[in-house]
Amino acid sequence: MKEYKYIINGKEYTVNIENLQGNQANVTVNGKAYDVEIVGREPKKVTPAAKPAAAPATAPKAAAPAAAPKAPAPAAAAGEGTPFKAPLPGTINDIKVAVGQQVNVGDVVLILEAMKMENEITAEKAGTITSITVQKGDSVMEGTTMFTIG
Repeated sequence: MKEYKYIINGKEYTVNIENLQGNQANVTVNGKAYDVEIVGREPKKVTPAAKPAAAPATAPKAAAPAAAPKAPAPAAAAGEGTPFKAPLPGTINDIKVAVGQQVNVGDVVLILEAMKMENEITAEKAGTITSITVQKGDSVMEGTTMFTIG
């Protein structure tokens, strides 16, 4: 459980996020429990992450040269690797990469708007993007996994 401090109209609030699944959260604000629905955040589905892995399997049958570029993507299973978490609460303004794409240290992966500023979230290690767990327009809390590099 992570504790956050917010000041709204000069009043301080202590917020604990008890559970976050999809667009539903259980939070405690100044000791009072709330069930919260996050508007604009689509619940995450497991099946879309599996579908891109199935597409490369059919591509080698279509053309042998296409198999060579697609081969690195299945090397790491979907979602395996190092998860990268939101450094602060904000909104995803843009996603600059796709699952299966190679990235180098310092490459911009996504843009996170926080406190009316756009923050470039960069790859802290080289590798292949194995999952992207957010969508453009999603609101994220500090510590939310945004993508994984394998």
